Amino acid sequence: MSSLFIRAQHLAPQHGLSKFAGRIADSTRPWIKDTLIARFIDTYDVDMDEAAEPAAAYPSFNAFFTRALKPGARPLADSARYVLSPADGAVSQVGRIADGRILQAKGRDYSVAELLAGDAADAPRFDGGRFVTIYLSPRDYHRVHMPVGGRLRETRYVPGDLFSVNGVTAEGVERLFARNERLACLFETPLGTVASVMVGAMIVAGIETVWSGRVAPHGKAVQSARFADGPVFAPGEEMGRFYLGSTVVLLFEPDRIEWLPELQPGSAVRMGQAIARLL
Repeated sequence: MSSLFIRAQHLAPQHGLSKFAGRIADSTRPWIKDTLIARFIDTYDVDMDEAAEPAAAYPSFNAFFTRALKPGARPLADSARYVLSPADGAVSQVGRIADGRILQAKGRDYSVAELLAGDAADAPRFDGGRFVTIYLSPRDYHRVHMPVGGRLRETRYVPGDLFSVNGVTAEGVERLFARNERLACLFETPLGTVASVMVGAMIVAGIETVWSGRVAPHGKAVQSARFADGPVFAPGEEMGRFYLGSTVVLLFEPDRIEWLPELQPGSAVRMGQAIARLL
């Protein structure tokens, strides 16, 4: 069954399906958005008690999907001691970056250089460092926050495929996170350079950042933007959001952090909780 699911993704018009889904999700017609929202809440058992607004208040499905939470719904751990989870979700993989490579699933890995798709000096700085991959399921809160405080240095939009990023696909598609469409964000922090990579997926209708809005897919070339005096973010502050589910990959330089022992593949995490200890 899993092989058929993966084969179907290879054959599907990934970008066409995602564009179509995006148009529907942006619709403000009441009969479309109200039906989608109600069915989604019921299907995925979404906890609307956490949401800042009731379901009927959202002007579109996308507005509902990227909903804010009530103040205090995600208390932040002590950022002077810990790295904070950037999102709600489940840990796909966590560990050490060895020989410039990141574990994707059993028997599969990919390179930091491929993931970041940028300056040749970027990948080596993470060798021997730490990574975590967090999968956001459809029912999760879909805003992405800062794991530590820092200043934005550079972003890179990398065009690519739009495979699903669930566990089945991670086990069956080579270099999944280094071939899917993604936005790599590099921050200068007290821990050195920290990379937060927002990875797109099948039916994901867009990636958005708080500094430049919706990232519009364009062509086949990597699009880089450097910031001489980029915005500064506090730990736990929102940096972006996904329109439908996807994945965040965090990279840290060596000897900066150690993952908490309870953080294991399959662990559920919530935005703002402690996931690593600062060294």
